[in-house]
Amino acid sequence: MPWSLTVGRIAGTDVRIHLTFLLLLAWIGVAHYIQGGAAAAIEGVLFISAVFLCVVLHEFGHAMAARHYGIGTKDITLLPIGGLARLERFPEKPGQEIVVAAAGPAVNVVIAVILILIFGFPADPAALQQVENPQIGFFERLAAVNIFLVVFNLIPAFPMDGGRVLRAALSFRLDRFRATEVAASIGQALAFFFGFMGLIGGNAILVFIAIFVYLAATAEAASEGLMALGRKIRVDDAMIRSFETLRPDETVDDAAEALIRTTQSEFPIVDGGGHLRAFLTRSEMIHALKATGSRTPVLEAATGKPLTVASGMRLDRALNAMQQAGAAIFGVTDRDGRLIGYVSQENIGELMMLGEANWRTRDAARPAESGSVPRVPPV
Repeated sequence: MPWSLTVGRIAGTDVRIHLTFLLLLAWIGVAHYIQGGAAAAIEGVLFISAVFLCVVLHEFGHAMAARHYGIGTKDITLLPIGGLARLERFPEKPGQEIVVAAAGPAVNVVIAVILILIFGFPADPAALQQVENPQIGFFERLAAVNIFLVVFNLIPAFPMDGGRVLRAALSFRLDRFRATEVAASIGQALAFFFGFMGLIGGNAILVFIAIFVYLAATAEAASEGLMALGRKIRVDDAMIRSFETLRPDETVDDAAEALIRTTQSEFPIVDGGGHLRAFLTRSEMIHALKATGSRTPVLEAATGKPLTVASGMRLDRALNAMQQAGAAIFGVTDRDGRLIGYVSQENIGELMMLGEANWRTRDAARPAESGSVPRVPPV
């Protein structure tokens, strides 16, 4: 995620902090300093840091449960509104998804129980509604926050963990796409409620949460719509077939001319045998022009190993491979390993729009087209 700093690596997962989270810490410190001086500022920053440590542990709960099913976690990022664990994918089996989704809140339950057993619970539980009140013990307030995290995350609506549990439960009776639509619709309705309550109560943070919940629920529904479409079509139906390529011995200057001449924003670098060597993106091209000059070989300017899939593969499986590899583009090859097309982020965006329009013109059972080779004009 842009504007994030890696602060460590635990169990093979990068832990990152978004710069806006640091702004939150600064704001908490200044607000407490104005109210109670340096001691209050230190206490406020320590408390919010402890809260977000619990959030990190929550996300590692998801990560460890996912690892049990062979799913890796790329990184965990701290944001002002909570944490975000980027799993390579969520399991499609409903039972597994329930375990992975519930593992995060389960961690908060354990933390709250441990804190209550060690430090006790206030005589007046209603006082915990104001967790910012320094008159209440530090660890008692922290226990209350963990209880709140459990309750909030188990709301049965996307993007909360409860939404994933609901989607998984519905998937036992409905198809995954329909189950996702139901959970996302509840999330969108909840977002409107949060936004309304925030506006009439003058709570800007609640309005911000409402916007986040609405966008996340909408994105989840759109993503699952794409995967549902992907289960019906092959990569051959989605790939770019007519494109220009670059030779390994060409330079960034040659690539720049191709960029102007065509509508492409990425160029496959293909050897004499038609095998893909790399993808050169527009941003890599511009960076190379600025850093090393126009005579830079295209293979030096291109970064990363290209991802390829075989012609005839189901699109949803290719998209999962794309997500796991962290790739923005993947090539499609014939049985001899020669490049015949590729799928980019632009393709994916177009497919999402087609999915919203109920594009179902291809049938998954149809045999994949073989021997089709796109027209690849020479550069």
